[in-house]
Amino acid sequence: MFRIGEFSKLTQVSIRMLRYYDEMDLLKPAKIDEFTGYRLFSVEQIPLLHKIIFLRDTGFTVAEITAAVRKWDNEFITNQLQNKKQEIISAIKHEQERLDKIDIALNDLQEEKIAIHYNVSLKSIPCYQVMSLRKIIPNYFCEGMLWKELSDFVEKENIHILQNSFDFAIYHDVEYKEDNVDVEVCIVVNQNGKDRNGVTFRETEKIDTMACTMVYGPFENIAVAYESFAHWLIQQSKYKMTGQSRQICHRGPWNEKDSEKYLTELQIPVEIK
Repeated sequence: MFRIGEFSKLTQVSIRMLRYYDEMDLLKPAKIDEFTGYRLFSVEQIPLLHKIIFLRDTGFTVAEITAAVRKWDNEFITNQLQNKKQEIISAIKHEQERLDKIDIALNDLQEEKIAIHYNVSLKSIPCYQVMSLRKIIPNYFCEGMLWKELSDFVEKENIHILQNSFDFAIYHDVEYKEDNVDVEVCIVVNQNGKDRNGVTFRETEKIDTMACTMVYGPFENIAVAYESFAHWLIQQSKYKMTGQSRQICHRGPWNEKDSEKYLTELQIPVEIK
């Protein structure tokens, strides 16, 4: 048996960490001297300590380490390591996105770029006969799932879409949300149909005054365009926002390879205060 200081030297693990593993029930002393109260460890505990350190260094939490060491077999550990690998890959991707944003910000500062101001125009939007699909989706980036589902419905039901038709999305939430967003995707059609499989045939409401702006380039530019809307509303103080905003993607990943050539129209209904 080794006292904790001796065990610390032999295993190259600090006394502080050995005490922590004891508190977390990961590595209890093999024995506690009844007279001195010294923690005593055995050589047979070294392999367990190595497993704990390995899992700790690969990013496992205390709870995950506890589960792993209690069920240590090749199949279970392989699955745990594969899961942890995917977590780390996702974390690296997330951190890389942060680095990319920092690089863009640094580049903008060096070039002393001025924020782009988008031109806002007012127009009346008529009611449209549409075929639509409305769902709560995880986030705005999942909107493509709705378009695919609606597209598959059109193909399966052999629905004829006019050549001069167009499509748009309606955002029904009254606020910006990071998750569980209420989105409706619409395709303008020339005739009514039977509602089924979540697809609805309906008329959209007429909008007397819609503030519109065109966004050129990657979808990341949309956030800046909304900022321009904010400045426009301050300048045009007689107007206030109302109703659901819309978005029309005239050129996107399905018909344009170069993201710098994307063209998105943002529409926000407004009314006089």
